[in-house]
Amino acid sequence: MKHAALFSLALLALLSAPARAEPDEERLGKAQNYPLGTAATWYNNPNRVGAWSALDKVPGVRTRAVARAPQASALPAAAQPPAISYRYRNIRYTLADYLERQRATGLLVLKNGEIVAEHYRYGRKDDARFLSFSMAKSVSALLVGQAHARGLITSLDDPAEKYVKALAGSPYGATTVRQLLRMSSGLTFTERYDGADDISRLSRAGAGAPGAGTPVDVLRSITARHSAAGEKFVYASAETDVLGRVLAAATGKSVTELTSEWLWKPMGAEHDAFWRISSDGQEQSYGAFNASLRDWGRLGLMLANDGKVGAQQVVPPDYLLDATDPARQPQAFRPRKASPYFGYGYQFWLLPMKERAFVMQGIHGQGIYVQPSSGLVMVLTSVWESASGRQDPQPYEERDALWRGVLQSLGGNTAE
Repeated sequence: MKHAALFSLALLALLSAPARAEPDEERLGKAQNYPLGTAATWYNNPNRVGAWSALDKVPGVRTRAVARAPQASALPAAAQPPAISYRYRNIRYTLADYLERQRATGLLVLKNGEIVAEHYRYGRKDDARFLSFSMAKSVSALLVGQAHARGLITSLDDPAEKYVKALAGSPYGATTVRQLLRMSSGLTFTERYDGADDISRLSRAGAGAPGAGTPVDVLRSITARHSAAGEKFVYASAETDVLGRVLAAATGKSVTELTSEWLWKPMGAEHDAFWRISSDGQEQSYGAFNASLRDWGRLGLMLANDGKVGAQQVVPPDYLLDATDPARQPQAFRPRKASPYFGYGYQFWLLPMKERAFVMQGIHGQGIYVQPSSGLVMVLTSVWESASGRQDPQPYEERDALWRGVLQSLGGNTAE
């Protein structure tokens, strides 16, 4: 009886102990049940968790639904998933440690199409549609490749103004599709995430802010040049905005329709996705696609399978290699050349590894990592405080360490 009473007391103490807090949960709005905010406040704390997983529910934000597949493709759980660990700053951590250290809303790891790990945080569930920010750029690039394969974009070396008449006579209009894919227009478009840069002007125009003009007005206003076109990678969301306009004009369909017909349905998506729509009715192709964690994983899996879903070739394999293989890039766009760490392909970030590995990245910690030869995909959605690694490198460094740990734990290759 004495042992039973002690056991009961211990169990009661365990059950009544407060749940372990998630990183910065109060700052992120837990006490308010993770609110959505409004069209003017959704980007800010404490609305980030709520709005960044349900942007279509935010009052005043315009969205357009991307229809899912009639039948979802299988994404089974691994029977005996191996443990994942990683080393960061000479300390070994587990996957659970990562979730306690960083502000992740969703984390998914796939190996050869099976789920090795799947986690949701801050009250999110598997039907949440996570905002991609600039992961959307890679989605837009995949659609460009499909439009080109269908002959709707005649050549990647066509100038944008061939399709987008509203840009005729402007520097962006004279920039070729391939130069836009590589973010090598040579035009000076500032992207500091400080509220006073060109990306802020473009975002305000897209949101229809009073006095902001239209997105095309902003694009036409960019005329200063830092380099000749095609010579140098300089990150600029405006270039993907132009690509979205090329897609719509060349195909006669909305980017939403193309995403459903050319990606989401062939991929076997489980949930509808959605795009945020600009004030002029154009999808914000540079950073406003929203999808469930597993569907982001399915997209990564298709990329790991070189553009195939089952026996169906969804994305042209040669185009996908041009987009993601460092060896196919001009010297200036290869890893540690385009930037101190990453290379840059067609709207994909290229890792400095011997085995082809690439990333779809968005500000505040969104990412899909893919290494095709090992069948490994890692999806991470987050609500990091700072937008970029220039503002705070620590979360980016630890995420890179986590990906390398996933590779080492699950049979991938980290050799450089």
